[in-house]
Amino acid sequence: MKKPKSLFLSEDSLGIVTDFYQLTMAAGYFEHGMHDIVTFEYYIRHLPENRSYIIAAGLEQFLHYLTHVRFSQESIRFIRQQPSFSHVSDEFFEYLKNFAFRGDVFAVPEGTIVFAEEPIIRVTAPIIEAQIIETYLLSTINFQSSIATKSSRVVYASRGRDIIDFGTRRAHGPHAGVLAARACFIGGCKSTSNVFAAYELGIPPVGTIAHSWVMVFGNEVESFHKYHETFPDDTVLLIDTYNTLTGAQHAAAIGEKLKGVRIDSGNLPELSREVRKILNSRGMNHVRIIASGDLNEDRIDDLLKNEAPIDSFGVGTEMVTSKDAPALGGIYKLVEQEHGGKPIPKMKLSKDKLTYPHKKQIYRVVDKNNNFVEDIVGLENERRDRNALLIQVVKEGKICYTLPALQEIQNNASDNIARLPEPYKRLRNAEAYPVKKSPALETKKREAEQFLSRINIS
Repeated sequence: MKKPKSLFLSEDSLGIVTDFYQLTMAAGYFEHGMHDIVTFEYYIRHLPENRSYIIAAGLEQFLHYLTHVRFSQESIRFIRQQPSFSHVSDEFFEYLKNFAFRGDVFAVPEGTIVFAEEPIIRVTAPIIEAQIIETYLLSTINFQSSIATKSSRVVYASRGRDIIDFGTRRAHGPHAGVLAARACFIGGCKSTSNVFAAYELGIPPVGTIAHSWVMVFGNEVESFHKYHETFPDDTVLLIDTYNTLTGAQHAAAIGEKLKGVRIDSGNLPELSREVRKILNSRGMNHVRIIASGDLNEDRIDDLLKNEAPIDSFGVGTEMVTSKDAPALGGIYKLVEQEHGGKPIPKMKLSKDKLTYPHKKQIYRVVDKNNNFVEDIVGLENERRDRNALLIQVVKEGKICYTLPALQEIQNNASDNIARLPEPYKRLRNAEAYPVKKSPALETKKREAEQFLSRINIS
């Protein structure tokens, strides 16, 4: 009888958490003795619709991968059995047995705001190592950056009210739910419903009751009192199972130890006002009203524009899937190759997908109040008088960077959002933040374009 598989990743499987063509290219490079040092850069070509910035996230998980990626005997046996590898030498599989990443990585710290056409991560390593890691890098950074950005928009719309991550059950799988909880916290969420994320990451866990709790008891009043008996110091009740206003009255009967009520459906502006009246009439001004149910930044913005007396919001599906912009098109492109001791520029020349060659850096210009003015993408070490965003995080395969606590990353994101002027972070019709290429980079690009055109286009 077949046994079920969890399909959860393990450290033994990290080597094959990649696209098949990364392995075929690796074998090809090996067979032809190509071990040149190359540089790839990860960046976002175009921002998704309704995104005027991106919050970089996922670096810690990528660094864990880099320092642990190996090929197990079982993985190597599997690769060897594939028909495509029937003519590959035994030496390549011996190479895989000892595979490890030994290169250098520069990256912007997590929580940093970035924009299109900016190098967010720069990898310099032997070609096989730099190639194999591409898939994991893209999967990890694209996803968490997308969710952290969505979360920051939801938090921005809340005008200082708490946002709770309720998205685990609607995420694209259990592992995605954990990564999403992390990214949501980076974006500014205060807590999560995901217990594993709370356990692993130190995010405050939050949860009360479901409608099923109310329904299994004889009546709503009994269900509320039973819950309060169990959690007398942390009673937050879901009041919309039968009738929201009646539920509010039943919840108020708990007395002054009631901490909050949650409304999960209906006309939230109208219901929240009526519930607030009921609670205040009982002298329960301290009781918080939590709203949930298919919320996003636009709905929250509308609720608060209508002065709905809601104290915090539980946001799930829309946030952990970044529903309005579910895919972030981050890419990983070759920009330089060292051959014969000399750096050779590399770039794509195809129309609409042209890339810039050479190792690059982001230089952020700020005003006298330390607010962001513009970014300049230039050559590495080009401008020492500006704030360079990429820092070295891996040297010769070892992490050389003090990993910040998750709270520090959230603080960095919050600081970046605060320093981004209002026109560039509006929920709708935001202006495009100025990102320029330095004159030196433009010159190198033209020179490389002419050189590559001569040798590749006859």
